[in-house]
Amino acid sequence: MTRESVQDLLQQLHATILSEREHAKALDLESMTKDREQKEALLQVIGTIDNLHPDDRHLAKAIQQENLRNAYLFKATLNWIQDTMEFFGRTSVPTTYSQYGATNNNCVNGRLLSGRI
Repeated sequence: MTRESVQDLLQQLHATILSEREHAKALDLESMTKDREQKEALLQVIGTIDNLHPDDRHLAKAIQQENLRNAYLFKATLNWIQDTMEFFGRTSVPTTYSQYGATNNNCVNGRLLSGRI
């Protein structure tokens, strides 16, 4: 594989990673899926390269950093969604007490998510 073709593949991968982030921020899941598929195909081809030219290492490092940024974005988003789901799944009924002073356990979880009020 020629150095120019390797540089072209690396630049395509870099552009795809940046595009994936922008589509994620815009919540364009269809385009994001296409970006992911293109990224996987490029990584398979790039994975067959034995030695990277020393001048291309800075681009490879930039690709690695941008990919990590995407990973942190996706992880933070997932954590936020999980926290939100947990918040809405909590009991929304105040604690009540029995005639003997013991707390009554009410099983009213997830009422907002189930559509029942």
